[in-house]
Order: sequence, then C-alpha cells, then structure tokens
Amino acid sequence: MENKLMNLTLKVWRQKNAKEKGGFETYPVEGISPDTSFLEMIDILNNKLIHEGKEPVAFDHDCREGICGMCSLYINGHAHGPDSEITTCQLHMRKFRDGDTITIEPWRSAAFPVVRDLVVERQAFDKILQAGGFVNVNTGGVPDANAIPIPKEDADESMDAAACIGCGACVATCKNGSAMLFVAARVSSLAKLPQGKVEAARRAKAMVAKMDELGFGNCTNTGACQAECPKGISVSHIARLHREFLSAKFKD
Repeated sequence: MENKLMNLTLKVWRQKNAKEKGGFETYPVEGISPDTSFLEMIDILNNKLIHEGKEPVAFDHDCREGICGMCSLYINGHAHGPDSEITTCQLHMRKFRDGDTITIEPWRSAAFPVVRDLVVERQAFDKILQAGGFVNVNTGGVPDANAIPIPKEDADESMDAAACIGCGACVATCKNGSAMLFVAARVSSLAKLPQGKVEAARRAKAMVAKMDELGFGNCTNTGACQAECPKGISVSHIARLHREFLSAKFKD
C-alpha cells in the first residue's frame, strides 16, 4: 500500500537580520511524501518560492546525519520537532498528518541572536569551549589506548557526555535559556578521565564564568533540556558540574 501524499500549511518565521523585526509567514506545501525528511520538505518549499520569484527561507544544515547539530529548528513547540532523541534532519514527515499546520521557528535565546529567518548565531557555545581550553598537560609520546586503565563505568559516563553535539536544543527549550546541560556535558566528559583531572578546576570555573558572561540563564532543574536533547544527555551531568565547580572554589 502506497503512502498517501500530504498537503500541509507551514507557518515559518521570517526575519531579514538580527536588527529588523521578524514575523510569521504562511506557506502551503502540497504532495509531500511521509518518507520525506523535514529538511527536504523545506527544500521543496524553497524550490517553490524561487520559482515564484520570492526569497527562499534561510535555514542551517550541513551533515544531515544527526552529527553536526546545525539543523536547529523549533517545530510546533519542540526543539528538533515532535520525535525524541533526533535532530531536525532526522525528522520525517510521517510524524505529521495530512492537513496539519506546522509552526517553524529559530532558537529563542538572547545568547543566540537571529542571523536571518531560521538561522541563529551560536558562536556563544564556541566561546564557552574556548574558555575551557584544551588538555595541555605534557603526556609525552602518544600512549596506547589501553595504557591508562579506566573503569568501564567512568568511560561510559564520559562517552555519554561527549555525545553532545552542541546544537543548543537545551538552551532553546529551557525557560531560562540556560546552557548548563551543554557546559555540564563538556566538563563531565573530561572530569571522568585521568587526562582531564589536571586542569579540572580551572576548566569548570572558566566555562561557568564565560556562560554567565554571555547572558545564558540559570538552571532551575525542570529537566526540559534532557527531554529535548537529541542525544539524551542526562541532567545528572549538571550535578557533576556543580561538584566540580564547588570543589574548585574550595581549593581557591
């Protein structure tokens, strides 16, 4: 049995740049296959707009494999859309029904200003990472991967935290616009490894300070960030960030 093609109504946020006021514009799209990805559906819309002599909708994308985190869209009130633990590029139109109205917005955060339409500037995350710095302790030559024994539980936790792709869904979802889950994942991924111990105190303090400086909000433990994270990063990492930060302050 063939999948029935869908006709949809899209309410898309349009904004020329960060300084100009934006607003929603409504577009009909017809003949969309349920097997079409969400970004392919926007490609179809843009092809239609170009043929009509109109400006296409600007949106971010790169790998389209759920790795880079650039396809950051707020869809019907959910970061990356109604499916769980996926990025927007992994969302398919079978999650919607024929005749649906779909509202598409950019991330909403003072730290992520709109560049154009659905594209936001996420350089704030890069600045937080830069504040954290690299693991630059002198380790000599490159050791074998199994030269430093690490308990499997610690290795698993570190890898779970390192799965963060820095898309910003946690910030867009949080009512306070907090970046705590992102910072916690970055700190936690190194805190559980011996290579990250030497600079742990400086890293935690520097990244939290930069997060506050850039205008991200405070965490109030609602758990919305974990619920909408495409990689399912646990809020337990935020607890570890608190421990790392307080430990660093006590050492001071």
